[in-house]
Amino acid sequence: MRAALYERTGPAREVLVVAEIPEPTPGPGEVRVKLAWSGVNPSDVKSRAGLRSKTLPFPRVIPHSDGAGIIDEVGADVPRQRIGERVWTWNAAWQRPFGTAAEHVVLPSAQAVRLPAGIDLAVGACLGIPALTAYHAIAVDGGVAGKSVLVAGGAGAVGHYAIQFAKLLGARQILATVSNDHKAALARAAGADVVIDYKAEDVNAQVQQATGGRGVDRIVEVDLAGNIGIDLQVLRAGGDIVVYGSNAPEIAVPFFPAIVGHIGLRFFIVYNLEADARAQAIDRLTALLEEDRLIHNIAARLPLQRIAEAHELVESGRAVGNVVLDISA
Repeated sequence: MRAALYERTGPAREVLVVAEIPEPTPGPGEVRVKLAWSGVNPSDVKSRAGLRSKTLPFPRVIPHSDGAGIIDEVGADVPRQRIGERVWTWNAAWQRPFGTAAEHVVLPSAQAVRLPAGIDLAVGACLGIPALTAYHAIAVDGGVAGKSVLVAGGAGAVGHYAIQFAKLLGARQILATVSNDHKAALARAAGADVVIDYKAEDVNAQVQQATGGRGVDRIVEVDLAGNIGIDLQVLRAGGDIVVYGSNAPEIAVPFFPAIVGHIGLRFFIVYNLEADARAQAIDRLTALLEEDRLIHNIAARLPLQRIAEAHELVESGRAVGNVVLDISA
């Protein structure tokens, strides 16, 4: 089968290759998915670049945790009725060497989730990390019903879903930050009540005006290192910051305003969600997909052969939305 892989970390065009490798066979409790699409996420790009570690955990890595396709083979202890099922994957490459940038992937049956009829398989490749991250950030710690929420990066892969989930889960007011007019339009279409261009406007002034000087109840944060200062200005006393990303490994937190404001900091990574939280997110996401209540923003669809270009799109921040690879092209 064809697969994209790397055997050392480094720039995308230097280390990523597409090669023929043997097809995998599912073992007990596993399914094999014939993949149609593979999703590219920032964590995939950072791992390939060696930003977390220059040492590979495996001699060879097929990247990407997110993907979608059709189950074409099952192992022992998996109902044969699953063969032919349209599915999306989660954690395919998390602590495993075999991700979704290939024609087939084998993984535990539970990590291949049924994709409702009528939903584009390309959308399925956007769910495992972006959609589940967004849902958990909104639903965790009692959720946001009746609250005001600020989504940092409201046009991004996670932020775009987070705005929608905030609305669907009963937020009273949804604010979003963006960096240009195109992103502002995406955030508004997703359901944001107030959209703030952080490059052209005073974020604190705009938030205070929109909330009557109270500040927001929750911030969904894509870059705590870059935004911690403004976050503490716009968050109400007793509010919380739910953090799923940071562009720096070390973060200086202004202690006095944080402690005086009784600020809560909640960190999480979607790969390590507790089983009950993941199950809740998957169940709710499946229901919303069945009801066709979500907007999906796919910024680029490229063939597997152009995986290096896809990584560069995500790495540079030029892609406004999800980037997916067409495995069959």
